[in-house]
Amino acid sequence: MVCYNAKISYLYLKLWQPIDKSMRLDCRKIHNSPKVIISTNNKALVTDIKENILATLAYFDIFNYPLTAGEIYLFLKNKYGHEEYEFALKCLTGNRSIYQFSNFYTLKNDYSLIARRCEGNKKAAGLIKVAGKVSDILIRFPYVRAIAISGSLSKNFADENSDIDLFIITAKNRLWIARTLMHAFKKLTFLVNKQDYFCMNYYIDEEQLEIVEKSIYTAIEIVTLIPLQGDSVIENFYSANAWTREFLPNKIMRVSSAKPVKSSFLKRLFEKVLDNSLGNAVDNKLMKITADRWLKKTRLKKLNSKGDIMGMDANKHCAKPDPKNFQTALLEQYENKISQILVEPANILAN
Repeated sequence: MVCYNAKISYLYLKLWQPIDKSMRLDCRKIHNSPKVIISTNNKALVTDIKENILATLAYFDIFNYPLTAGEIYLFLKNKYGHEEYEFALKCLTGNRSIYQFSNFYTLKNDYSLIARRCEGNKKAAGLIKVAGKVSDILIRFPYVRAIAISGSLSKNFADENSDIDLFIITAKNRLWIARTLMHAFKKLTFLVNKQDYFCMNYYIDEEQLEIVEKSIYTAIEIVTLIPLQGDSVIENFYSANAWTREFLPNKIMRVSSAKPVKSSFLKRLFEKVLDNSLGNAVDNKLMKITADRWLKKTRLKKLNSKGDIMGMDANKHCAKPDPKNFQTALLEQYENKISQILVEPANILAN
């Protein structure tokens, strides 16, 4: 990640330092009182927990998405005891560094965010069911080995403009054949006016399961995937991306929701026919054709449905959208939020 300010850079790196295990919070609950007494020597630990809570809320604040106490804990950058964590959370709400509405916490004193989330969660439930049905069809395509829900829907949120973003894993060196066949099918869905209903926007193959870009953004995108198909392949994908634990040590990646892949006779036959040098040549040719077409779109500055310049990061083992500077801009926004929260009101953290 590029840091744009020396002070921000220091804070960002500080937040990612593993907690010193020798630090222990020497506290005890007073009888019939919710208060906790903190020893002077361990106030640094409480401050560290507060910083991590604020940093977690700052990230999701970019998307106007409040979190429950349990969700905040899952996305913390270090492991802490639950008693210490709950105490730090109460401190932050007590001095109004953060705001609590029912079970949700946010940096903004705005109840409409909670109403928005609850409505979005309801809409997401319906779309997730549809995604499961779509995946039952797409997994039948040649070389498709696993499918998962990605994007905002994987965070259990949808609004009136949401579609179903899908993360696809294909067989080794056959990504572009699989992608071309699946997108040809998607073109046909215009006949029933469903061409914009789902988006197969991120492909990798079994040759390169590890995600190269390693940041808080990619870590969250990986651990929040909702696997639908290909349980064993998804498990291999998670193993290849165990580095996410460095960013999110409390979040366990889930495989249980994925179905095992059942291969049909036609799928096996198609794959057998192209299990040779011809298949390699076809895959390479389709990669070149697709990459050239997307490069032309980028040069012409064509916009996607969100108003971003269209682009694709395409290589032999990966095909993904590459809106100009999206990830860089998001991480810069996140760093700026951290700067505003942790630099300017530093005295709050000490209380």
